[in-house]
Amino acid sequence: QVQLVESGGGSVQAGGSLRLSCAASGGTFSSGRMGWFRQAPGKEREFVARIRSEGSTGYADSVKGRFIISGDSAFHTVYLQMNSLKPEDTAVYYCAADRPPWGTRSPSSYDYWGQGTQVTVSS
Repeated sequence: QVQLVESGGGSVQAGGSLRLSCAASGGTFSSGRMGWFRQAPGKEREFVARIRSEGSTGYADSVKGRFIISGDSAFHTVYLQMNSLKPEDTAVYYCAADRPPWGTRSPSSYDYWGQGTQVTVSS
């Protein structure tokens, strides 16, 4: 049974940094993709970043240049380094995984999800 467990969330002041981790177990995504999504209160879950097995990455425009997604070669653990955080980054952050064939950046394209970790950025 696939499990994704996020960690590393917390509270930080604007301009600070946090590093989220996602540990995958019960399955392999070495040929798949891993993504990070977030959901703020009253808003829909939105794409943040993704990494594919060949190493390519993609980011939402709102985090490009501030966030970095990375992972080990077998995607046992995936990270999201978040720098220059803003109050609008406040949300629950979710790790997600998907196997080929890949879909879009929509949350519905990902098959496996973690429980989420809260990130709060104060001004």
